[in-house]
Amino acid sequence: MKQLIDFIPLIIFFALYKFYDIYIATGALIIATLVQVVLVWALYKRVEKMQIITAVLVAIFGGMTLFFHDDNFIKWKVTIVYALFAIGLAVSEAMGKPLIKNMLSKEITLPERVWRTINWAWIGFFSLLAGVNIYVAYSMPLDAWVNFKVFGTLILTFLFMIATGVYIYRHLPKESNSDQ
Repeated sequence: MKQLIDFIPLIIFFALYKFYDIYIATGALIIATLVQVVLVWALYKRVEKMQIITAVLVAIFGGMTLFFHDDNFIKWKVTIVYALFAIGLAVSEAMGKPLIKNMLSKEITLPERVWRTINWAWIGFFSLLAGVNIYVAYSMPLDAWVNFKVFGTLILTFLFMIATGVYIYRHLPKESNSDQ
């Protein structure tokens, strides 16, 4: 259910953009994202740090989009979120505690080099998404950017998650592979 709640602001943004414009959609995105954080807190009594950071960035850059009536701010928000994800993973790597390992090691046992490879792969992926967002935002029409933001990044992230899962499966200890 939490995954569905995570997509509600994006769905609202897309629908209102298609029926109205980027400014109505951005205003709704701000409200839906803040409601989402409250809803997650009410249901789970916990909100992840990145969800809070994302909500703050949506409020700031969405607010600037509305205040200045300039859609460039909401376009930059996407790049900044992906850049922050990449930076967070890189900092965790530099500190010798890959964030990916911290998130998944309770369920999965992998060699340290595999955790590092996965962490670096996600750093690269988020960095690439940040760059591609800028490219699409400034070289293509607004419709193309909205479609990329809603569908392109979602599909690319899903495919990268599958690739990560396959990589993890290939490196699981042999007894874990045969238990299934």
